[in-house]
Amino acid sequence: MLGASLNQAVYHPNPALQLPWNLTQLGLVLFPLSPFFGAVLIVLASLITWVRQLSKIIHRPLNWGFAVLSILLIISAGFAYDKTPAFVGLFNLLPYFIVFAGLSALIQKPAQLRQLAWILVIASVPIAILGLGQLFLGWSVNLTFLWIVVQWIIAPGGEPPGRMSSILMHANTLAAYLVIVFTLGLGLGLEQWQLIKRKTQYSSVPFIFLTVTGILNFIALIFTNSRNGWAIAIFVCLAYALYQGWRILVGGVASIVSCILLAAFAPSPVAQIFRHFVPPFFWARLNDDMYPDRPVALMRKTQWEFAWSLTQQHPWTGWGLRNFTALYKAKMQISLNHPHNLFLMLSAETGLPSTILFCGLIAWILIASIQLLRNSKSLHQEDKLIFFSYLVVLFGWLLFNTVDVTLYDFRLNTLSWLMLSAVCGLVYRYDQDHRLKAKES
Repeated sequence: MLGASLNQAVYHPNPALQLPWNLTQLGLVLFPLSPFFGAVLIVLASLITWVRQLSKIIHRPLNWGFAVLSILLIISAGFAYDKTPAFVGLFNLLPYFIVFAGLSALIQKPAQLRQLAWILVIASVPIAILGLGQLFLGWSVNLTFLWIVVQWIIAPGGEPPGRMSSILMHANTLAAYLVIVFTLGLGLGLEQWQLIKRKTQYSSVPFIFLTVTGILNFIALIFTNSRNGWAIAIFVCLAYALYQGWRILVGGVASIVSCILLAAFAPSPVAQIFRHFVPPFFWARLNDDMYPDRPVALMRKTQWEFAWSLTQQHPWTGWGLRNFTALYKAKMQISLNHPHNLFLMLSAETGLPSTILFCGLIAWILIASIQLLRNSKSLHQEDKLIFFSYLVVLFGWLLFNTVDVTLYDFRLNTLSWLMLSAVCGLVYRYDQDHRLKAKES
């Protein structure tokens, strides 16, 4: 079974797409070390797929939806408060729509999802090790070659200080990355465990590797000191536990979370009881006791209120992408890249029509994916877990972007669209198979 699965992962079901599939895998291998080289190969794979699957791509309604969204975003940039950053900001979205359309036609089988997940999990090991060295051994690296071709910057002690950031340059960025690979690694590990139990997988080496890697990434996630990352890791564990029917684990996780929340937010007499056994590292970070002098302008509530006020002033076209920074600085006298909520940022910068269309397109992908997962006749039982893992990644991405924005980080943005492409590709493939069977019958 393992050999057959590996064979399906290496060889594309359509020989005409073998080259772009090889380029995608190679690009993902290089991506953590050199995002530039990795992205060039992934984009090239997408463009080759466009050339070889043009008819299929242009006849998909979802791609037309992203085309309409592109027009709305360009119009928004034309009405921007400051047009230059608005048009520059389009490059964080429009090229990814093209890549998404290509990759969603390239990725067609669960074995491909499994292969991409393995590549991402293996590549996460050096990133986590570098982060631990940065935090506990004072490792520092400042390596830049040809501007962005190779760029490794590791600040000793982390960025911000005391929070692990590794080569991703900021703790929140690293946390978002680790959440993705932790989720995929957990799914692969559960797959391996099921194979061992059914005695269809006789080697325990993959399972041991995934267990060690999962623990390593989880430890690294803790030391990013990211409340968002912690919350989503808990959500991921609960999602898998519910999916597998592990009620005891669900109760255990819920109990641990309740203790931490009570230590952080309960009335003082109650909180003190729980603070005897809950480390301050957790509860003080959650209730901001760790950073008691934080300016009001840096609080998310303040940023969200300001972003919504911008939406109310220009609800149709917004103020233009990347204009939030200048507007917030003029109002609050502090520089901030975004309002720590993707959807409020889009409504403020691009207007409500663009934001609603964007959310609608993402919602269509998620709803269609859930329907595919629930339809046991379409998706084989042994493939459901890896598909579920990608769905959990996407829901984790949505949750993360309600309290932060991953759009402006090149690595995270690319990985997000890759995940969306992978899920959407399977939805279209199985929908096509279903229609063919319906015609035959």
